Amino acid sequence: MIVVFFAVSLLASIVGSICGIGGGVIIKPVLDAMNVMSVSCISFLSGCTVLTMSVVSVYKNMRAGKKLNLRIATLLAVGAAVGGVAGKMMFQAVKTSVGNENFVGMVQAIVLIGVTGITFVYTIFKKKIHTLTLNNAAVCVIVGLVLGIMSSFLGIGGGPINLMVLGFLFSMSTKESALASLYIIVFSQVTSLVQTVVTGTIPPVQLSYLVVMVIGGLLGGTIGSRINKKIEDEKVDKLFMALMFIIICINIYNTYKFAVAL
Repeated sequence: MIVVFFAVSLLASIVGSICGIGGGVIIKPVLDAMNVMSVSCISFLSGCTVLTMSVVSVYKNMRAGKKLNLRIATLLAVGAAVGGVAGKMMFQAVKTSVGNENFVGMVQAIVLIGVTGITFVYTIFKKKIHTLTLNNAAVCVIVGLVLGIMSSFLGIGGGPINLMVLGFLFSMSTKESALASLYIIVFSQVTSLVQTVVTGTIPPVQLSYLVVMVIGGLLGGTIGSRINKKIEDEKVDKLFMALMFIIICINIYNTYKFAVAL
């Protein structure tokens, strides 16, 4: 099973680094579908893996001189950092009030279907959509806050919604969006992880699983950032759309699985 966890984290991190989706949007539904552990444990492992991958990818891309609007990205990241804490609180509140992790998992899967589906449609028609170029600091922080809440609550790190928002509201290119998305994910995941540690809500995960997945995130971020340098925007978009379709299908299955288990 350790080999499977490593393979999932490695492949998800490679693709996540290339597309800027973090990898959690792949890891979370795949492990949910495998039914190997609780929703809380999967969300925690996914978050740790995504954080590792994002740090490596951002570092390597910035070192390579990749274009990034630091002002906009940092304002979004500040909002996402606060949102990461709020999203984790929402997750714990829902989990405690409902008392059934299958219900929480079903809600996460349904929201992921909606978010991924909207992003999929946007990516298909984005060349025909008139984009905005927001610059107001307060608006940027609020947008980041919403992104942070969603990513933390869903346990996906960032996901496709980041790319759609960055492209539509800030007119960023595919690769600019990918790097900015990973930059934002670093902030939201750090605060989410710190809150988990401080509040003592770390789920009972096996250390071996955590180690192999973090290693997978480290290697995946390194490999993905190298591929991203050589691949064209059009190919990134095609990979992204194919991935979104697969994720939607997996989450439809997960919704059914969790609903039956209620």
